[in-house]
Amino acid sequence: MLGAVLAGCGGGAGAPDAGREAARMGTPAAPGSAAASATASAPAAGSPAGSPAAAPQAGAPAKPPTMAPGPGGLTPVFERAKQQTDKTVALTFDADMTSDQGPRAEGGEHFDNPALISTLRTLKVPSTIFMTGRWAEEYPDQAKSIGTDPNFEIANHSYSHHAFKSPCYGLPALDAAAARADVDRAFAAFRQAGAVNTVPYFRFPGGCYDDQALRALSTAKVTAVQWDVVSGDAFAKDPVAVAEQVLAGVKPGSVVVMHCTRSAAPVTEEAVQQIVPELRKRGYRFVKVSELIGK
Repeated sequence: MLGAVLAGCGGGAGAPDAGREAARMGTPAAPGSAAASATASAPAAGSPAGSPAAAPQAGAPAKPPTMAPGPGGLTPVFERAKQQTDKTVALTFDADMTSDQGPRAEGGEHFDNPALISTLRTLKVPSTIFMTGRWAEEYPDQAKSIGTDPNFEIANHSYSHHAFKSPCYGLPALDAAAARADVDRAFAAFRQAGAVNTVPYFRFPGGCYDDQALRALSTAKVTAVQWDVVSGDAFAKDPVAVAEQVLAGVKPGSVVVMHCTRSAAPVTEEAVQQIVPELRKRGYRFVKVSELIGK
């Protein structure tokens, strides 16, 4: 979410300025719309273009729960579980890479973070990875590995990591038609990489949206997923500070936004090693976003 800078589970040197990049990596934007959050949840009437077939896939629900459309048919927005007594928490990781960052990847910048994925597996933390289509194209083997692992589910973070609302931290903006096509293109990239555990959830690049953006995605049959806890891992250098920020913010039903990009979020894996045991000590259970939606 951080934005255009992170590619995959890694980030990189040579990014634009830290403020813009941090925003792209998921620094919170102002709430997008009064009509944004729908309350009811129900199985989706249909799956988004490019999403998995109806047949059950390992690691993903046969019919991942989605929220009912908002007023006027707007794409619904989920931020935190309505059921706020169960001590569950979803760690989500944005695998960011913009459509024009190929040369940086060729130059050695790491937009992926295999160590983070390995740690999540070792600690047995179910997680939702919000992946850009461009990241899946750059790291198809990793996208397939993540997308066939029952520990994970892959959600859509757009193809290009361009903005769906302007201004948005300096990100190039897409018009409504291009925004809708961008979502389909990302699902197609996941499918091409062989990732099957995909879910009909979408996270706006930079977290930026408004009613126009929600209307543009209404035919995609996705639930937009924001967060209520910002990890602060974008460009952070101190994993303890990141861990403390997450631990201070988590409540039952929380969604935590983090990043899976080495160059732009270099201490995330270390922070996770501190966050997970402490939250378990406090009685929390880690779940994917699909388990929180509808609660």
